[in-house]
Amino acid sequence: MRRIFVGDIQGCSAQLATLLKAVGFAAGQDQLVPVGDLVNKGPDSPGVLEILMEIDAQPVLGNHDLYWLRKGEGDRRQRAWLGSQPLVRVYDDVIAVHAGLHPSWDEARLSALGADEADFAVNVRYCDASGAQPDRDWPPPGPPFRPWDDFYRGDKRVVFGHWARRGLVVRPHCVGLDTGCVYGGKLTAWVAEEDRFVAVDGWHR
Repeated sequence: MRRIFVGDIQGCSAQLATLLKAVGFAAGQDQLVPVGDLVNKGPDSPGVLEILMEIDAQPVLGNHDLYWLRKGEGDRRQRAWLGSQPLVRVYDDVIAVHAGLHPSWDEARLSALGADEADFAVNVRYCDASGAQPDRDWPPPGPPFRPWDDFYRGDKRVVFGHWARRGLVVRPHCVGLDTGCVYGGKLTAWVAEEDRFVAVDGWHR
């Protein structure tokens, strides 16, 4: 089974459907793993959820998903499905999270994140070696703050989204997939078993 990780969809259902065709997604043979921010901002959040539910996608939650749930958007069935998804998924070789991992977290910690830790997992971009975050991410803060993955020392590759300004990130220890679909950029997938990237044009208002 191929695992197809996909960056921030943010309510762009047409682009998601196009991407699934571009990667040759086969239900029952492939597993889609969206790395958070499935909904909000784009034109069709309910449509995105319907597609993901139909193909039994295995997402992690992002900050926009949590916001959408707090607002009570969507129907009860969609909210129940989205609300049942985890913040982190851990595989034998890969960890999926929306924004990033704290420098002090080991793998055992990931199964029981508290509220403050959840906030870090769905929102971090920059931090320092202790995990402290700057007051704002833009313009880029100076030292001691650096991208969170500069401080990551785990053995498994981390796949994340959340950082459209940074775009596609390909490093030995991490892959960043937020390529700004909802801002007119791209919707990007990484096919883990093939170590291959597939991108389609994003939403244009």
